[in-house]
Amino acid sequence: MSKRLSVPKTYKLYIKGAFPRSESGRSYEVVGPDGGFLANAALASRKDLRDAVGAAHGAVKPWSGATAYNRGQVLYRVAEVLEGRRAQFVAEIQAMTGASAATAGDEVDEAIDRWVWYAGWCDKFAQVAGNGNPVAGPFFNITVPEPTGVVGVIAPQDTALVGLVSAVAPALVTGNTVVVVASERYPLSAISLAEVLATSDVPGGVVNVLTGSPAELAPWLASHPDIHALDLVGAGDLEWVDLQISAAETLTRVLPPERGPDAAAPSLRRISAFTETKTVWHPKSMV
Repeated sequence: MSKRLSVPKTYKLYIKGAFPRSESGRSYEVVGPDGGFLANAALASRKDLRDAVGAAHGAVKPWSGATAYNRGQVLYRVAEVLEGRRAQFVAEIQAMTGASAATAGDEVDEAIDRWVWYAGWCDKFAQVAGNGNPVAGPFFNITVPEPTGVVGVIAPQDTALVGLVSAVAPALVTGNTVVVVASERYPLSAISLAEVLATSDVPGGVVNVLTGSPAELAPWLASHPDIHALDLVGAGDLEWVDLQISAAETLTRVLPPERGPDAAAPSLRRISAFTETKTVWHPKSMV
C-alpha cells in the first residue's frame, strides 16, 4: 500500500462568514510547549480589522432583528456542532498547551456548557433586565434592554477556547455583533471555532475572528468609530488605560480587564454590559 502525504490545515481569518488570508500576506508560527512547530496563523493587519468591523456593522440589523427565540436556537446549534467536533478541539488544545487529554477535555466541555447557558438566556434576558415602571398618570412605562451594536473584544490570552467563548457568547445574546482578537499564543482553536460558527446558522458578519498581535490591533479596535462597545477582558497585559482613553473619544462603552480564574465566568452582568436601556410610554385605555 502506497504512503500518502497528510494535508496540513491552513488557519486563516474569519470575516463576514469567509476565511480570507490577511491582506498583508503576513503570518506567524504557532508552536507547542516544547517549541515545536504546529501551524502558521494569519497575522491580521489594521486593514483586516477595518474589514471585520465593516462586516460586523452590516450584520447588526438582521441579527438584532431576529427573534430572541431564533438567536437562542442558533447559539444552541453552535454548542451542538462544537460537541460533535470535541475530539478535534481536545487535540488542538493538547498540542498548543501541553495539557493532558482530561484537562483539555474539561476545557472543551466547559466551553460547550457556556454556549448552552448563554443560548438559554436569549429569550429570557429581556424579562429579567426589563420591567414595568410605576408612574403617576394613565400611562404604561416599560423599560427594555436593547443591543449596543458592534462589540470589539480582546479575548483572554491564557486559554485556548473557554476564554474566547466566555467573551463572545454573552455579547451575542441580545443581538450584538462581534469582532474578536483571539489569543496570540493559542489561536488554533479560535479558527476551528469559526468553522463551527460558519456551519451553525450564524449569519456571516455576526462574529469575526482575527488572529495575531493584540498589542498591534487593540489600539485600532479601541479608536474605531463603528465599535460601540469594547470588552478588554484579555487586555490585562496591554496599556489598557490608553485603550480606554481612545474609546472615550468615540463614546465607546468599555468593559475593563478582569483578573482571576472567574474573570469571564458566565453571568448576567456580562450580557447587560452590552445593552442599552430603552423606555417606552404608552397610554392606558380609558374605556
